Amino acid sequence: MEAVRMGLSGTWLQDAGSISSGNTKWLIIFVGIVAFSMLVQAIAVIVLALGAIKARKRGLEIAEDLRVKVLPIIAGAHELIRDNSPKVKVITENFVEASHIIRSKAQEFDVTASDLNSKTRAQAARVDGMVTSVLNATAEISDSIQRGIKVPMREVAGMVTGLKAGLDVLVGRAKGFGSGKNGPRDRDPGW
Repeated sequence: MEAVRMGLSGTWLQDAGSISSGNTKWLIIFVGIVAFSMLVQAIAVIVLALGAIKARKRGLEIAEDLRVKVLPIIAGAHELIRDNSPKVKVITENFVEASHIIRSKAQEFDVTASDLNSKTRAQAARVDGMVTSVLNATAEISDSIQRGIKVPMREVAGMVTGLKAGLDVLVGRAKGFGSGKNGPRDRDPGW
């Protein structure tokens, strides 16, 4: 390390004439540019620092305003929650109890509805059986009445037809008895 220090001291203490004048001019320009850049950078950092200070100040003012406005709201909400938490607890307990009651009543209603449904089906089957038996009895009665009326009517119609035929024969003989003909055999067929 000591050797490096001596080497650097040696280059620093060298004679100014050993560096050419053209190189010195460029070296001065380069050092000037670096100095100007550092000055601009320092000004930019100072401006940013001032802006940060202003922003911090404004942020603190806003935070203080928010604290002043929000703290009463938070305190009120906290008090509201503290006051209403027993009421909410009672309401939830009531909801739980009501749900149990509703569930039991729904089960009772389901049992009642099922019972009513089975009784209704039984009554409907009974009424269906009654209606079927009434309709069957009505059909049998109707058939009996038809037979009761048709058979005697046929017999009466047969008797009337027989009587008519008998009367026609008797009337025909009576006409032929006085005219000298012997009966229907003697009549002219008209062919």
